[in-house]
Amino acid sequence: MNGNTAAAQRPWGFIAGLLSRAGFSGRTLLIAAPTLWLLIFFLIPFLVVAKIALSEITIASPPYLPIVEWTADGHMIVTLNFGNFQFLLDDPLYISAYLSSIKIAAFSTLISLLIAYPMAYFIARSGERYRNILLMLVILPFWSSFLLRVYAWIGFLKSNGVINNFLMSTGIISDPIPMLQTDFAVYVGIVYTYLPFMILPLYTNLVKLDEALLEAAADLGARPMTTFFTVTLPLSLPGIIAGSMLVFIPAIGEFVIPALLGGPNTLMIGRVLWDEFFSNRDWPVASAVAIAMLVAVVLPIMFMRNVEANIAGDK
Repeated sequence: MNGNTAAAQRPWGFIAGLLSRAGFSGRTLLIAAPTLWLLIFFLIPFLVVAKIALSEITIASPPYLPIVEWTADGHMIVTLNFGNFQFLLDDPLYISAYLSSIKIAAFSTLISLLIAYPMAYFIARSGERYRNILLMLVILPFWSSFLLRVYAWIGFLKSNGVINNFLMSTGIISDPIPMLQTDFAVYVGIVYTYLPFMILPLYTNLVKLDEALLEAAADLGARPMTTFFTVTLPLSLPGIIAGSMLVFIPAIGEFVIPALLGGPNTLMIGRVLWDEFFSNRDWPVASAVAIAMLVAVVLPIMFMRNVEANIAGDK
């Protein structure tokens, strides 16, 4: 057994020795793996999208002109079209779509936080015997298809769905309440879908909370509500920020939920992006929309990371 292990380790030791002699340390290799991943799956696709965003539309396949052309005498001509970005500012449709997406994502994040915090706090304060069961119930929806779960809400929210039938059978209402194809349905779908992403970071933060701090606050005469707002809530801010980022970022570019649950007046940038790519086949404008959406997502991330860094610095 030991001989086989040593034989299996020899090639890796030989490779590690070569890399070490070439000047690559273990720390360099450790950092190189995620850097290479981001380079391949983020930076290169981003550069391709940026190239398309700076090109001009044409009736061809692909439906855009190259930004670099070579003349017969070997000279390179670079044509950059910034009009696609100017078009986003001139057309009120895109500004309205961005503002609507930010509003829906922000309110969905807030609602998710208000629902997830008590759940995460309850799980964190539960006994270890039940904690794993409760966490399994949180992630249980991920075991089924995302699309099927969204379709299931159609059966709940439609006029002759489960909710309206129950309310009418109990006499609470006499006519069905219009819920499907409204902004309300979109909020329900987004909160339901991304709620686990808010619960898990909060639980991870709250479960590490030192109970001695709570006992010390109680010994000093602080009431439970005062202890929560002065001790528990400030210490859980990193979990709140992490969970908010995990909900806000995918929600702002959501397409499937607004398309299935929202109505014709539900305007989100993901739907506009789909229409530009596949209906209008205007790839340059669609790429400009994608880059602008990326900027709209990066700015809140930078702000939240700055707040999180300040909280860590104060500690």
